[in-house]
Amino acid sequence: MYCPFCGHVETKVTDSRLAAEGQQIRRRRECLECGERFTTFESAELVMPQVVKSDQTREPFSEAKLRAGMQRSLEKRPVAHDAIDAALARIGHKLRSLGEREVPSRLVGELVMEELHHLDEVAYVRFASVYRSFQDVQAFHDEIAKLKRSPAKPAKRVQLSFLDGSEEKKGTP
Repeated sequence: MYCPFCGHVETKVTDSRLAAEGQQIRRRRECLECGERFTTFESAELVMPQVVKSDQTREPFSEAKLRAGMQRSLEKRPVAHDAIDAALARIGHKLRSLGEREVPSRLVGELVMEELHHLDEVAYVRFASVYRSFQDVQAFHDEIAKLKRSPAKPAKRVQLSFLDGSEEKKGTP
């Protein structure tokens, strides 16, 4: 690694530690020329597959776009941000573990619906109505009937207590 102060080629690592909950390695380095010290961070670069849309165009996978879509469905629903982050991580892990360079957008949508089914049934129906382009009330009715036949175990949610200012873990009804 080049020294950021003098540009010398040789530096030595004086200390290495895990950082960011084990997702990065923090290294303290010292330049062998000027003696200055600096810190570097090392993390794995995980390559996500390209998403092939229904019109056959391709675009890079975007976690921000996925998050925005899920949050629109979850708007004004009692789902913790940590639960959303965990769902996004599971979707990303499933896509990476496929080992494919390209995945159809339909697959991504199905993975989102699976996660929303576990997080919040109202959000699931909201997302499904847009994703599957429901045209009438009967389509909503059919999807809700399908939901009733295969209920998901709801995720535990964190709800804030207005009485004592602390967080309480409460399951969904």
